[in-house]
Amino acid sequence: MVDRSMRGIFPILAMPFDKDGNIVIEDLQREVDWIAGHGIPGVGIALGSEVYKLSDGERGLVLKTVVEAAKGRMKVVMNTGHEGTGVSVDYARSAQDLGASALMIRPPSFAQLPASDVTEYFVAIAEAVDIPIFMQDVLGSQVPPPLAVQLAKAHENLCYIKVEVAPSVPRFADLAARTGASGLIPFGGSGGQFLLEEARRGSQGSMPWSVIPDVYARVWDDFQSGNEVDAETEYRRYAALNRTIAQGMGAAMWVNDHILFRRGVFQETSQPRQPAPKPDDQTMKELDAMLEELDLIGK
Repeated sequence: MVDRSMRGIFPILAMPFDKDGNIVIEDLQREVDWIAGHGIPGVGIALGSEVYKLSDGERGLVLKTVVEAAKGRMKVVMNTGHEGTGVSVDYARSAQDLGASALMIRPPSFAQLPASDVTEYFVAIAEAVDIPIFMQDVLGSQVPPPLAVQLAKAHENLCYIKVEVAPSVPRFADLAARTGASGLIPFGGSGGQFLLEEARRGSQGSMPWSVIPDVYARVWDDFQSGNEVDAETEYRRYAALNRTIAQGMGAAMWVNDHILFRRGVFQETSQPRQPAPKPDDQTMKELDAMLEELDLIGK
């Protein structure tokens, strides 16, 4: 039976590269071990991990490294989407063989497809594996609530959805109203910017950035235990930091690498794979000031 137990915080791993664009495996291993040490239930390798910049060989290396470093302490979700159904099926089977707990897939985005073609795409992949799939609902490649529910009914492996189309909050409310017997399990994303708002509307977890997993876990646990006031207070403390990260994919990678360096996880030389637009020096100074104020240095 497909695993429908995944809940809670599943940070999307930052991918460490050196100045020549090589993956820094030691940093990646350290990041996984550090996150697991906070009692986090799972991690993801996805767009925020620059998976779209990895070769096929690197995809396998990264997933194998993460699964081994997790040592069974966390679930591992691997992005295996592709514009071609056959390639995505191959990626999905390979990820399953390498130990992925679940897959994350968005619809093809090069051409606007009718719902029937999107359904065929997802069902073909779902039938090729025995592990669950997070359908990714993202701008430019959407899985709107009516289609998400339809897909969940079409195959048991299509049982999770990661909602990232803005505004995400009413999208969760719409999903909650439609889910019913489909059993669809919604997760948030978008860097965790609307973690609590989404939780109040039925989110069962979130896939934020990997830089403050301890914070996200405290907020989530407080909310789930009914301590919503403390959850709200804690989350608001980090609003400016989340806003600084959310400046676009390229800039976010530089910011995340720097935060992980300041927290003692990455080496100073870790950086995104190029091209990736770099924030200006003032942004980095403001970032350091925030990290000092939030007591996130060297933790």
